[in-house]
Amino acid sequence: MKIIAVDDEKLVLEDLVEQLMSLPYVSKVKGFTKPAEALKYIEENNIDAAFVDINMRGMDGLALATEINRISPAAAVIFLTGYSEYAVDAFKLRASGYLLKPASIEDIEAELANLRLSVAKERGWRLRVQTFGNFEVFSGDRPVHFKRAKSKELFAYLIDRRGAGATMAEIAAILWEGKNYDRSLLNQIHTFISDLIAALRAEGADDVIIKGRNNVAVNPEMIDCDYYRFLQGEVAAVNSFTGEYMKNYSWAEFTVGYLTKVSGRGRNKI
Repeated sequence: MKIIAVDDEKLVLEDLVEQLMSLPYVSKVKGFTKPAEALKYIEENNIDAAFVDINMRGMDGLALATEINRISPAAAVIFLTGYSEYAVDAFKLRASGYLLKPASIEDIEAELANLRLSVAKERGWRLRVQTFGNFEVFSGDRPVHFKRAKSKELFAYLIDRRGAGATMAEIAAILWEGKNYDRSLLNQIHTFISDLIAALRAEGADDVIIKGRNNVAVNPEMIDCDYYRFLQGEVAAVNSFTGEYMKNYSWAEFTVGYLTKVSGRGRNKI
Protein backbone atom coordinates (compact mmCIF):
# COMPACT_ATOMS: atom_id res chain seq x y z
CA MET A 1 0.00 0.00 0.00
CA LYS A 2 1.03 3.59 -0.64
CA ILE A 3 0.15 5.91 2.22
CA ILE A 4 0.51 9.55 3.20
CA ALA A 5 0.41 10.86 6.77
CA VAL A 6 -0.40 14.48 7.62
CA ASP A 7 0.18 16.01 11.07
CA ASP A 8 1.56 19.43 11.93
CA GLU A 9 3.36 18.01 14.98
CA LYS A 10 6.67 16.85 13.54
CA LEU A 11 7.57 14.31 16.24
CA VAL A 12 4.10 12.75 16.15
CA LEU A 13 4.32 12.55 12.36
CA GLU A 14 7.74 10.90 12.42
CA ASP A 15 6.48 8.28 14.86
CA LEU A 16 3.42 7.54 12.72
CA VAL A 17 5.51 7.22 9.55
CA GLU A 18 7.86 4.83 11.34
CA GLN A 19 4.93 2.69 12.52
CA LEU A 20 3.42 2.54 9.04
CA MET A 21 6.72 1.63 7.40
CA SER A 22 7.12 -1.30 9.80
CA LEU A 23 4.12 -3.03 8.23
CA PRO A 24 5.15 -5.55 5.53
CA TYR A 25 2.34 -4.69 3.11
CA VAL A 26 3.08 -0.95 3.15
CA SER A 27 5.40 -0.17 0.25
CA LYS A 28 5.70 3.61 0.60
CA VAL A 29 4.88 6.29 3.18
CA LYS A 30 5.22 10.05 2.76
CA GLY A 31 4.78 12.36 5.74
CA PHE A 32 3.69 16.00 5.58
CA THR A 33 3.38 18.72 8.21
CA LYS A 34 1.65 21.04 5.73
CA PRO A 35 -1.71 20.00 4.18
CA ALA A 36 -1.02 22.00 1.01
CA GLU A 37 2.10 19.94 0.33
CA ALA A 38 0.14 16.73 0.88
CA LEU A 39 -2.47 17.82 -1.68
CA LYS A 40 0.21 18.69 -4.21
CA TYR A 41 1.73 15.23 -3.73
CA ILE A 42 -1.50 13.32 -4.32
CA GLU A 43 -2.20 15.34 -7.44
CA GLU A 44 0.96 13.79 -8.87
CA ASN A 45 1.03 10.36 -7.20
CA ASN A 46 -1.36 7.48 -6.52
CA ILE A 47 -2.11 6.70 -2.89
CA ASP A 48 -4.21 4.02 -1.23
CA ALA A 49 -4.78 5.73 2.11
CA ALA A 50 -4.20 8.94 4.06
CA PHE A 51 -3.75 9.23 7.82
CA VAL A 52 -4.89 12.74 8.69
CA ASP A 53 -4.78 14.71 11.94
CA ILE A 54 -7.89 16.85 12.41
CA ASN A 55 -6.77 19.78 14.55
CA MET A 56 -4.04 21.41 12.43
CA ARG A 57 -2.99 24.99 11.86
CA GLY A 58 -4.27 26.50 8.62
CA MET A 59 -6.34 23.86 6.80
CA ASP A 60 -7.87 21.46 9.32
CA GLY A 61 -8.08 17.73 8.72
CA LEU A 62 -11.76 17.76 7.76
CA ALA A 63 -11.15 20.28 5.00
CA LEU A 64 -8.09 18.34 3.89
CA ALA A 65 -10.10 15.11 3.71
CA THR A 66 -12.67 16.84 1.49
CA GLU A 67 -9.91 17.81 -0.94
CA ILE A 68 -8.38 14.33 -0.85
CA ASN A 69 -11.78 12.84 -1.73
CA ARG A 70 -12.06 15.25 -4.65
CA ILE A 71 -8.56 14.62 -6.06
CA SER A 72 -8.27 10.91 -5.35
CA PRO A 73 -11.73 9.47 -4.62
CA ALA A 74 -10.39 5.91 -4.39
CA ALA A 75 -8.07 6.82 -1.50
CA ALA A 76 -9.23 5.99 2.03
CA VAL A 77 -9.01 8.61 4.76
CA ILE A 78 -8.26 7.54 8.33
CA PHE A 79 -8.39 10.23 10.99
CA LEU A 80 -5.86 10.02 13.79
CA THR A 81 -6.56 12.67 16.41
CA GLY A 82 -6.75 13.49 20.09
CA TYR A 83 -10.25 14.93 19.77
CA SER A 84 -13.11 12.43 19.93
CA GLU A 85 -15.76 15.14 19.42
CA TYR A 86 -14.93 15.28 15.70
CA ALA A 87 -16.02 11.70 15.06
CA VAL A 88 -19.50 12.56 13.73
CA ASP A 89 -18.13 15.13 11.28
CA ALA A 90 -15.41 12.71 10.20
CA PHE A 91 -17.83 9.97 9.28
CA LYS A 92 -20.06 12.42 7.42
CA LEU A 93 -17.07 12.65 5.07
CA ARG A 94 -17.17 8.84 4.68
CA ALA A 95 -13.95 8.40 6.61
CA SER A 96 -12.62 4.85 6.51
CA GLY A 97 -11.38 4.98 10.09
CA TYR A 98 -11.05 7.12 13.20
CA LEU A 99 -8.29 6.53 15.74
CA LEU A 100 -7.60 8.43 18.95
CA LYS A 101 -4.04 9.40 19.78
CA PRO A 102 -1.87 7.77 20.85
CA ALA A 103 -2.75 4.90 18.52
CA SER A 104 -0.87 1.65 18.88
CA ILE A 105 0.60 -0.24 15.95
CA GLU A 106 -2.10 -2.86 16.56
CA ASP A 107 -4.84 -0.23 16.15
CA ILE A 108 -3.27 1.07 12.94
CA GLU A 109 -2.82 -2.44 11.58
CA ALA A 110 -6.47 -3.29 12.32
CA GLU A 111 -7.68 -0.22 10.41
CA LEU A 112 -5.54 -1.06 7.39
CA ALA A 113 -6.57 -4.72 7.46
CA ASN A 114 -10.25 -3.74 7.44
CA LEU A 115 -9.58 -1.25 4.67
CA ARG A 116 -7.86 -3.77 2.41
CA LEU A 117 -10.65 -6.32 2.82
CA SER A 118 -13.53 -3.85 2.41
CA VAL A 119 -12.08 -2.17 -0.68
CA ALA A 120 -11.47 -5.47 -2.44
CA LYS A 121 -14.95 -6.72 -1.55
CA GLU A 122 -16.73 -3.49 -2.48
CA ARG A 123 -15.07 -3.13 -5.86
CA GLY A 124 -14.79 -6.80 -6.72
CA TRP A 125 -11.10 -6.42 -7.45
CA ARG A 126 -8.95 -9.52 -7.50
CA LEU A 127 -5.65 -7.96 -8.52
CA ARG A 128 -3.79 -4.67 -8.60
CA VAL A 129 -1.92 -4.04 -11.83
CA GLN A 130 0.78 -1.44 -12.42
CA THR A 131 1.36 -0.49 -16.04
CA PHE A 132 3.06 2.92 -15.75
CA GLY A 133 6.76 2.18 -15.75
CA ASN A 134 7.36 -1.57 -15.67
CA PHE A 135 4.44 -4.00 -15.74
CA GLU A 136 3.80 -5.55 -12.34
CA VAL A 137 0.94 -7.55 -10.83
CA PHE A 138 0.00 -7.69 -7.14
CA SER A 139 -2.41 -9.77 -5.11
CA GLY A 140 -3.09 -7.65 -2.05
CA ASP A 141 0.40 -6.30 -1.46
CA ARG A 142 2.34 -9.35 -2.70
CA PRO A 143 3.79 -9.62 -6.21
CA VAL A 144 2.17 -12.42 -8.20
CA HIS A 145 4.69 -15.09 -9.18
CA PHE A 146 4.62 -16.19 -12.81
CA LYS A 147 6.39 -19.43 -13.65
CA ARG A 148 7.39 -18.15 -17.09
CA ALA A 149 8.17 -14.63 -18.29
CA LYS A 150 5.99 -15.17 -21.38
CA SER A 151 2.99 -15.93 -19.16
CA LYS A 152 3.44 -12.56 -17.49
CA GLU A 153 3.87 -10.85 -20.87
CA LEU A 154 0.71 -12.53 -22.13
CA PHE A 155 -1.18 -11.14 -19.14
CA ALA A 156 0.26 -7.69 -19.86
CA TYR A 157 -1.03 -7.87 -23.43
CA LEU A 158 -4.50 -8.88 -22.23
CA ILE A 159 -4.49 -6.00 -19.75
CA ASP A 160 -3.58 -3.66 -22.61
CA ARG A 161 -6.61 -4.90 -24.57
CA ARG A 162 -8.94 -3.94 -21.69
CA GLY A 163 -11.28 -6.90 -21.96
CA ALA A 164 -11.23 -7.35 -25.73
CA GLY A 165 -10.56 -10.95 -26.68
CA ALA A 166 -7.27 -11.92 -28.29
CA THR A 167 -7.12 -14.89 -30.65
CA MET A 168 -4.25 -17.35 -30.62
CA ALA A 169 -3.02 -15.96 -33.95
CA GLU A 170 -3.05 -12.40 -32.59
CA ILE A 171 -1.12 -13.45 -29.50
CA ALA A 172 1.44 -15.21 -31.68
CA ALA A 173 1.88 -12.13 -33.87
CA ILE A 174 2.44 -9.83 -30.87
CA LEU A 175 4.48 -12.01 -28.51
CA TRP A 176 6.41 -13.94 -31.14
CA GLU A 177 6.78 -11.35 -33.87
CA GLY A 178 8.19 -12.82 -37.07
CA LYS A 179 7.84 -16.45 -35.97
CA ASN A 180 5.78 -18.83 -38.07
CA TYR A 181 2.36 -19.54 -36.60
CA ASP A 182 2.27 -23.34 -36.65
CA ARG A 183 1.11 -26.19 -34.43
CA SER A 184 4.23 -26.01 -32.29
CA LEU A 185 3.74 -22.31 -31.55
CA LEU A 186 0.03 -22.83 -30.88
CA ASN A 187 0.90 -25.50 -28.30
CA GLN A 188 3.32 -23.08 -26.65
CA ILE A 189 0.62 -20.43 -26.41
CA HIS A 190 -1.78 -22.87 -24.77
CA THR A 191 0.97 -23.80 -22.30
CA PHE A 192 1.52 -20.16 -21.37
CA ILE A 193 -2.21 -19.58 -20.98
CA SER A 194 -2.39 -22.58 -18.64
CA ASP A 195 0.59 -21.24 -16.67
CA LEU A 196 -1.04 -17.82 -16.45
CA ILE A 197 -4.30 -19.25 -15.13
CA ALA A 198 -2.38 -21.40 -12.62
CA ALA A 199 -0.46 -18.38 -11.33
CA LEU A 200 -3.69 -16.44 -10.83
CA ARG A 201 -5.48 -19.45 -9.32
CA ALA A 202 -2.79 -19.55 -6.63
CA GLU A 203 -3.98 -16.08 -5.64
CA GLY A 204 -7.67 -16.94 -5.89
CA ALA A 205 -7.94 -14.77 -9.00
CA ASP A 206 -8.20 -17.18 -11.93
CA ASP A 207 -11.69 -15.83 -12.68
CA VAL A 208 -9.97 -12.67 -13.95
CA ILE A 209 -9.25 -14.66 -17.14
CA ILE A 210 -12.08 -15.27 -19.60
CA LYS A 211 -11.15 -18.15 -21.92
CA GLY A 212 -13.03 -19.05 -25.09
CA ARG A 213 -12.44 -21.73 -27.70
CA ASN A 214 -9.91 -19.71 -29.67
CA ASN A 215 -9.51 -16.52 -27.68
CA VAL A 216 -8.71 -15.24 -24.22
CA ALA A 217 -9.39 -11.97 -22.38
CA VAL A 218 -9.40 -10.36 -18.94
CA ASN A 219 -12.34 -9.06 -16.95
CA PRO A 220 -11.38 -5.41 -16.31
CA GLU A 221 -14.00 -5.06 -13.56
CA MET A 222 -11.94 -7.38 -11.36
CA ILE A 223 -8.68 -5.44 -11.73
CA ASP A 224 -7.44 -2.24 -10.09
CA CYS A 225 -5.22 -0.81 -12.82
CA ASP A 226 -3.54 2.61 -13.17
CA TYR A 227 -4.08 2.51 -16.95
CA TYR A 228 -7.81 1.91 -16.54
CA ARG A 229 -8.10 4.67 -13.93
CA PHE A 230 -6.25 7.01 -16.31
CA LEU A 231 -8.83 6.30 -18.99
CA GLN A 232 -11.60 7.06 -16.50
CA GLY A 233 -10.06 10.48 -15.88
CA GLU A 234 -8.90 9.94 -12.28
CA VAL A 235 -6.64 12.91 -11.52
CA ALA A 236 -4.02 11.01 -9.54
CA ALA A 237 -3.74 8.34 -12.24
CA VAL A 238 -3.44 10.92 -15.02
CA ASN A 239 -0.74 12.79 -13.14
CA SER A 240 1.16 9.58 -12.41
CA PHE A 241 1.71 8.95 -16.12
CA THR A 242 5.15 10.33 -16.98
CA GLY A 243 5.53 8.89 -20.47
CA GLU A 244 6.36 5.28 -19.55
CA TYR A 245 3.93 2.40 -19.98
CA MET A 246 4.86 -1.28 -19.75
CA LYS A 247 8.37 -0.24 -20.71
CA ASN A 248 9.57 -3.86 -20.54
CA TYR A 249 7.53 -4.69 -23.69
CA SER A 250 8.24 -3.12 -27.08
CA TRP A 251 4.73 -3.83 -28.42
CA ALA A 252 3.33 -1.40 -25.80
CA GLU A 253 4.79 1.61 -27.66
CA PHE A 254 1.52 2.17 -29.54
CA THR A 255 -0.34 2.69 -26.27
CA VAL A 256 2.44 4.98 -25.01
CA GLY A 257 1.78 7.21 -28.00
CA TYR A 258 -1.95 7.21 -27.33
CA LEU A 259 -1.54 8.03 -23.62
CA THR A 260 0.91 10.79 -24.40
CA LYS A 261 -1.48 12.29 -26.93
CA VAL A 262 -4.49 12.38 -24.62
CA SER A 263 -2.76 13.06 -21.28
CA GLY A 264 -3.18 16.81 -21.69
CA ARG A 265 -6.96 16.41 -21.46
CA GLY A 266 -6.93 13.46 -19.10
CA ARG A 267 -9.07 15.14 -16.46
CA ASN A 268 -12.06 14.55 -18.66
CA LYS A 269 -13.32 11.02 -19.15
CA ILE A 270 -11.83 9.55 -22.29
